[in-house]
Amino acid sequence: MFIWKRLLKVAMTASLVGSLAACGGGGGNSADHSQTGNSGNAAANTSNKQVKLRIMWWGSQDRHQATLAALDLYTKNHPNITFEPEYSGMDGYLDKLSTQAAAKNAPDIVQLDPGWMPDWMSRNQLTPLTDVDVSKFDPKLLAGGSLDGQQYAVPLGSVAFGMIYDKAALDKLGIPTPANGWTWDDFFALAESSKSKLPEGQYFVKDYAANYFVYSAYQYAKGKGPVITDDGHFNIDRDTFIDWANHFDKLRKEGLVPPADVNTADKELDPQMDLMVSGKILFRYSFSNALTSWDSLKKGAYSLVTMPRAEQAGGWVKPSMYLAVTNDSKNQKEAIEFVNWFVNDPEAAKTLGTLRGIPANSESAKILESSMSETDKGGLDMYNASAPDAQTWTAGAGGWTNFIDKDFPYVHDQLSFGKITPEQAFDQLKEASASYEN
Repeated sequence: MFIWKRLLKVAMTASLVGSLAACGGGGGNSADHSQTGNSGNAAANTSNKQVKLRIMWWGSQDRHQATLAALDLYTKNHPNITFEPEYSGMDGYLDKLSTQAAAKNAPDIVQLDPGWMPDWMSRNQLTPLTDVDVSKFDPKLLAGGSLDGQQYAVPLGSVAFGMIYDKAALDKLGIPTPANGWTWDDFFALAESSKSKLPEGQYFVKDYAANYFVYSAYQYAKGKGPVITDDGHFNIDRDTFIDWANHFDKLRKEGLVPPADVNTADKELDPQMDLMVSGKILFRYSFSNALTSWDSLKKGAYSLVTMPRAEQAGGWVKPSMYLAVTNDSKNQKEAIEFVNWFVNDPEAAKTLGTLRGIPANSESAKILESSMSETDKGGLDMYNASAPDAQTWTAGAGGWTNFIDKDFPYVHDQLSFGKITPEQAFDQLKEASASYEN
């Protein structure tokens, strides 16, 4: 679950950002990737038994390729360790992983969203990473992967939450581009002013009438705090939510957001299904590390901007994702050794780049600074613009994952299709929250 609050003082504002958000797209498969080599230092493993580790992650094609290259590098240096990778886009990832875990068949090593950590740790589905060196990690980033003094997962990166927009399209249409620090009033005014300039079939923004993440940013900006409190209570401010939903109701009626069927067909970072890549929308939410992935689909077209603000900042900075070893693993020792290498080895850092955000390992971030690309710089600019007064992310109370992943989208679809009013949407969310309350 995601909960963001207060001010974050970020230690690595001089680090860099690369590509792909906590919500990544791109195709994937689970083909065996068990190349072995004869060179390298296998002595790092205390055992020479042949071990195949299953590892699962989500992301874009760029992230897949970099991760596979890292696995090859590890096998080259540890010939007795090979891998069975399972990788895909974000859609369906948690459902698949949860099904495997319920059947006691989860992969050895898994990439986890920060919002899932409370549930996975409280259900004893992860093993402590006692032999992983976390001395080069910011304690604020480590916190979301720890419970009762044990570190169950290590953060892979740090990202800022904001927006990405099609700068090439805005320039072509004569629509002004936004600047870091803009407000929600600026956002809705820009949407209104674009109405006469948008051709048929093109829209200003995706319909976010009841999107958990973007609404969270709006409620924070209005000074109303988190949607769900740290101690596990429903905290949506009724007037703020209805105001937000009414804004999008107006955009919907004016043709500034896509029709509901188009909106629901969106698949982030898919070359055919992503509404921004296909030219149907100009704005969508994004993380600071996503620019390279979108740029790979349409070179030079996109730019990042901070999440709009009001009385407070709307955006937040947070761990991009975590890496953990499951309790189902029959090779926990070897899996933990691999995790330690993955997050601490300089060659691993160079191979993986910034595809999971600013490396959470401060030394890795320094190593990559000199190779910053133009898209890295774009992400870094947005990250640094967000960081000084960004909302602080915490994993919050466990047990609310389905409220975020199931109940919110259901209410959103009803709003988008015009089946319920904003007032009814609030009532449905409040009613649904009762079963999650602590």
